[in-house]
Amino acid sequence: MTLLRIPRPRAVSAPHPARGIRLVATGMLVAMAVLFITARATVHLHPAIGFVQAFAEAAMVGGLADWFAVTALFRHPMGLPIPHTAIIPRNKDRIGDTLALFLRDNFLTPAVVARRMRGMDVAAAAGRFLASPSEGDGRLREGASRLVADILEALDQERLGGMVKGAIGQRLRAINIGPLAGQAIEAAMRDGRHAPVMDGIIHWADRTLEANEHLIRQMVQERAGKVLRWTGLDENLANAILSGLRKMLADMAADPGHSLRLKAEEGMAKLAFDLQFDLEMQAKVAKIRDEIVDNPAMQRWIEGMWEQARAGLLRAVRDPGKAMAGRLGEALRQLGGTLQQEARLRLVINRFVRRAAVGATANYGDAIVRLVSDTVRGWDAGTVTSRLENAVGRDLQYIRVNGTLVGGLVGLAIHTVDTFF
Repeated sequence: MTLLRIPRPRAVSAPHPARGIRLVATGMLVAMAVLFITARATVHLHPAIGFVQAFAEAAMVGGLADWFAVTALFRHPMGLPIPHTAIIPRNKDRIGDTLALFLRDNFLTPAVVARRMRGMDVAAAAGRFLASPSEGDGRLREGASRLVADILEALDQERLGGMVKGAIGQRLRAINIGPLAGQAIEAAMRDGRHAPVMDGIIHWADRTLEANEHLIRQMVQERAGKVLRWTGLDENLANAILSGLRKMLADMAADPGHSLRLKAEEGMAKLAFDLQFDLEMQAKVAKIRDEIVDNPAMQRWIEGMWEQARAGLLRAVRDPGKAMAGRLGEALRQLGGTLQQEARLRLVINRFVRRAAVGATANYGDAIVRLVSDTVRGWDAGTVTSRLENAVGRDLQYIRVNGTLVGGLVGLAIHTVDTFF
């Protein structure tokens, strides 16, 4: 079996979203350094310059400290292997395990899923969408349509068609036709619906007799003796036979209580009984059923039926608006209205969805957790660092900015206290 291979993500050199604020933070640090050097060189000119020097010195220290702290999260500062730096790359596997445990404990437990699903009315939401699909998200509908169409076109049609034919054949072979046919015959006789069938058989026999009259005459003539042929009695015998058969059929058609007709009905009743309760008769019917299913003509019909269904599905998903405008759309809108109006039906569907979600969580929750953990473990350190830095890097750079400003204000305050007190 060929599984879908998910490529391992690689670190890319895309523009960093925090690059702008990083330049600001670095620029402030450089500016504080220049300001400190300038103030230190000119502090003898005026006492107020000492306050500027104190502010710049403390701001430079605060900015450097925060730069070191932020950088140490993702890499070694200046490439030096300082202990307890490059925290995220070194703890990549532990981060993946912690994230997986967080998902399991807070999202992928049956109790949590059941509690969250209890407040969701999935059936009502589906009903509103089906009743008014034009008011829903068109992108969602179009995206789902394209996805279904791509899946149908991407599948191996020869193998899929063979699977469909095999499944239909198995379903047909699994049907015990004998009892079904026996019950149908019994119900038809009980309601008197078999009478038109019997009349049709009688009329068919009358027409067949008329069309093959010459064969009967020929058969009587061939079997008659020379004396009958010499006296011409063979013709009279043939006429008598034909007249008797016609009269018998006419009487059967006119009299529902005719003895032969009742005999035929008795045979139908026995056939219905045997089809329902006679194992030998059911085996004969099953053999006929299997021969019909295995017939090449029947296989071609099943294949054609699948191809028509597939073509219809493709037409529907490629043009969901047109499909929703036809009978299928009307049926779906009626279903949506029913879902909105029938509280009991919504309750049943919501209970089923909730149980399905809880069951899927119980059965596959650990697999999802392992998938998250194994995926993070499979990433290289650069990928983890890049993704986390893209997620929180902007806020971390603001920490550098704030550290520079707060450090400068603290230094200014200390210098002020030292000067006047």
